[in-house]
Amino acid sequence: MINSPQESSNSRNPSEADGLAHSELPGIRSLGLDLLQVSRTQQMMSLSRPALAFASYWVLAVHGWWIPAALSLVVLQFLTYTSTSHDYVHRTLGLPKWLNEWLLSVTEGICLRSGHAFRLTHLHHHRAFPESSAIEAKGATGSFWRALLQGPGNQIRLFIWAWRRANSLERRWMSAEAIFVSLWWLASGVFYHSAPAIAVYVVLLTLGGWLYPLATVWWPHRASASHTYQQTVAVRGRCIPALLLNHTYHLEHHLYPMVSSHHWRELAHRLDPHFRALGIRPLKLP
Repeated sequence: MINSPQESSNSRNPSEADGLAHSELPGIRSLGLDLLQVSRTQQMMSLSRPALAFASYWVLAVHGWWIPAALSLVVLQFLTYTSTSHDYVHRTLGLPKWLNEWLLSVTEGICLRSGHAFRLTHLHHHRAFPESSAIEAKGATGSFWRALLQGPGNQIRLFIWAWRRANSLERRWMSAEAIFVSLWWLASGVFYHSAPAIAVYVVLLTLGGWLYPLATVWWPHRASASHTYQQTVAVRGRCIPALLLNHTYHLEHHLYPMVSSHHWRELAHRLDPHFRALGIRPLKLP
């Protein structure tokens, strides 16, 4: 099991973070505390990229350019769920807590998801994977088609699971997020004839979200592997990791969840000698 307690994965305290990696691997202090630092430029990149993708959809849709508008939603979903929102979930961007919480809620909200349900399910995934209780990674235990069929209704199942385990503050956030998403659906029906772009937006984001169990669970995890280091994919290469904003470094993220996605490539580089010593061979892409 890859352990990453919520308290530590949310902490900026290196002494707490040191205990996350397995005993065969160095702590974050040994790897370098600079991996915990996020520059103002990197913060602005994380904040602005989803906003630009969101704005692009509406500009393109208003002009009737539906294909690039749809592609902008693909970019929006990727930039949020697997990148910016993911860093908000782990609180790795060095933002004030109140700002991080609002940005998590709003960023996931415009994608018709609950940010705080995402945090609860994702941090539990880090603590429990590959056990069956890790509901977010349920699709990792089956076939390609099973993971694909897991998509419809997945966000609702995750929300219900998170609600049952949330504290009172988390439930207040989740209630507001559920209302916000419901208003998007209501608007898509009310303004269907006068503003069809809203309905297209809601439908495409919902359909795109059905691919999450396949893209973020089935592909990067190997739940049936016998060893911890083989249960999560590690990939090396130049083009593909860059295009995917470093999310091919998934094993590294599971081992050191306190490190922002901006530093995963450098984290992987520093871990490579240790991986070789342990016989861990990442998948190499051209």
